[in-house]
Amino acid sequence: MARSAEKRGKEETKAAEKKVKATGKPAGGARGGITAPVTPSAELAEIVGKADLPRSEVVKKVWDYIKKNDLQDAKDRRQINADDKLGKIFPKKSVSMFEMNKHLSAHLSTPKG
Repeated sequence: MARSAEKRGKEETKAAEKKVKATGKPAGGARGGITAPVTPSAELAEIVGKADLPRSEVVKKVWDYIKKNDLQDAKDRRQINADDKLGKIFPKKSVSMFEMNKHLSAHLSTPKG
């Protein structure tokens, strides 16, 4: 018999509270990996803004920019054609959607604090 999502959530909350009591440390939460805030470079900030954002939001804003400016290749939608702003981020005129994150990573740093 499967547990309901509500019951599973309550059990996980109880387990987390028990761990906090035992260790005396605050619960970690989801602030690592893709949800950790990152600082965009000056070139990337022209597209996504200067504020620290989670990596997932940076990718979302870049995709919004690509779609708004119709930068996907007409024949192969997986290819992204760089305009002047994206040309500062991508090393060549056209990159695949799969290698886009690799190029974005070079323009993201963890905030100092």
